[in-house]
Amino acid sequence: MGSTKELTCYTWEEVKKRCTREERWLVINRKVYDITRFVNIHPGGPRVISHYAGQDATDPFVAFHIDQELVKKRMCCLLIGELAPGEPSIEPFKDAAMVEDFRALRTTVEQMGLFHPSKLFFFVTLLHVLLLDVLAYVTMYYGGTSLISLLVTALLLATVQAQAGWLQHDFGHLSVFSRSSWNHVVHQFVIGHLKGAPASWWNHLHFQHHAKPNCFRKDPDINMHPLLFALGKKLSVELGMKKKKYMPYNHQHKYFFFIGPPALIPVYFQWYIFYFAIRRKKWADLAWMISFYVRFGLCYIPFLGVSGTIALFMVVRFIESNWFVWVTQMNHIPMNIDYDQNKEWLSTQLQATCNVDQSLFNDWFSGHLNFQIEHHLFPTMPQHNYWIVCLPLLNPAANKQFLCIATILLLLLLFIHIFLFRPSSISIPAIICQQSLNSSRGDPGATRIPPLRCLLGLFGLCAVLGTLYNSDALCHYFSVTGDRPTQ
Repeated sequence: MGSTKELTCYTWEEVKKRCTREERWLVINRKVYDITRFVNIHPGGPRVISHYAGQDATDPFVAFHIDQELVKKRMCCLLIGELAPGEPSIEPFKDAAMVEDFRALRTTVEQMGLFHPSKLFFFVTLLHVLLLDVLAYVTMYYGGTSLISLLVTALLLATVQAQAGWLQHDFGHLSVFSRSSWNHVVHQFVIGHLKGAPASWWNHLHFQHHAKPNCFRKDPDINMHPLLFALGKKLSVELGMKKKKYMPYNHQHKYFFFIGPPALIPVYFQWYIFYFAIRRKKWADLAWMISFYVRFGLCYIPFLGVSGTIALFMVVRFIESNWFVWVTQMNHIPMNIDYDQNKEWLSTQLQATCNVDQSLFNDWFSGHLNFQIEHHLFPTMPQHNYWIVCLPLLNPAANKQFLCIATILLLLLLFIHIFLFRPSSISIPAIICQQSLNSSRGDPGATRIPPLRCLLGLFGLCAVLGTLYNSDALCHYFSVTGDRPTQ
């Protein structure tokens, strides 16, 4: 295997058959790798790589690894051949143009430096999490155990848990440091010591979700089908034809509010994370987890006792669970849910994700996961750069919307000119300067606006701002709504 000539040639059909437990192959950049034994020692977990057995894994390989050349060197021992010269580089049933367009997009994104993180951003994010944690303790220390003090403390601690969750998400995706080991260490600290959960558990579940989002039996985030909920049009019909009914699915939109957001973390995750760490012998993760519970107990048992501290902890988990579920599930559950169709990376991610309106609050509240499409296309990109990918520079379909935005802004200035200022001059800057000069001279008449004109001006201003906010132009510009490619 020292040279290309010694490599055995395979066809896509031969690779496709190697997707069983006994034999697993995949293709990366036309090279064929046998991962049958490697899956058990794969750093990202055995399942995430197995989900691409018998398939082309080029794009997910690029998406998940920050140092691809280093990984390829370590994979040399797995190399068994390459695609035959007559075989296409992309699986025959896939849209080659779409694949090439997406790869060109990724090249552009890399050239723009959007995979380079802002260390200051993540330092400030970590600092604000730690300060909120301290503030929660200070509230209890000075406020005592009054109802108001308890509520404020619980809200602060829940905010700490949610924000630490978004922060660990970036470290888990290797988005912060150039070396994977540094990301892993800080990831263990944030998710283990600040949240009380094992990093290996998060990796095991979350990487599968990214590899095959909304793919039944491959994405663990939809394992609630069919035991608790009937998800997706095709899967629901299939369930109906089998005449299997585990729950009253016709009422799932009602009981979701009781067994979904409120219960996921305090009822299910809370015990499963310990089961996972102990069964898989993740002792380092378990040590970090224990440090969280010891610290929490030392802080609040002196004020509330053991039972009171447990009650406070469960309230915090209850609030965090609602926060977490609504943020994460609204990006995926409304989208297509089906078995793995082995589509292009772009199609796989687009059909399973959607974005949420952009705002400063939404960005903070969701850890920028309101840009779910961009995150799924480029999982190692730091969260503060998602919005840049949406710019018309990378979305040619939105370029034509700039004219609409400029027109609306011009109308806004026109309303200000006609209704809020004296229409004696065409130059709006000159009017503003004159108003300021007269006001500084003490001329009260200079700033007197007739009530009717003021009302009309405010009405017009609100109308224009409303139009601007809801316009397709702005939606395309920020890539928060608007038409998406149909698959």
